[in-house]
Amino acid sequence: MAASRRRRTTAVAATLAAVALTAGLTTGCAAVDKALDCVQTADAIADSVTDMQQAVENAGNDVTQLEESLDSIDKNLTDIGEKTDNADVSKAVDDLDKAVGNVRTSVENGDATPDISPITDAAGELTKVCTP
Repeated sequence: MAASRRRRTTAVAATLAAVALTAGLTTGCAAVDKALDCVQTADAIADSVTDMQQAVENAGNDVTQLEESLDSIDKNLTDIGEKTDNADVSKAVDDLDKAVGNVRTSVENGDATPDISPITDAAGELTKVCTP
């Protein structure tokens, strides 16, 4: 199960890197700049999701790693939410924010190994809508 998540996260990261490279080679118009901002932030979120997956696997050792990953995702969601006026991106950000909130609530209620699949699913959707 963890290997499957890692492969999916690796695939997301590779896709984001390719999109970032392609966007970087095009002109610097505002739409491309916004798309690149979206891709970069989605990439940071993918990294945070990977960190969170590792934190869940190691939760018996240190639950604070999980909380730090959730905080990182929250910060990146705020960044992308402030930079976009795209309805699809906004919806994906809202869905991911809700998933993060649900996991955070589970952790606060004592669940050291919460189900993070809604976060990985929502992060995947954000990646899709950020791809120009």
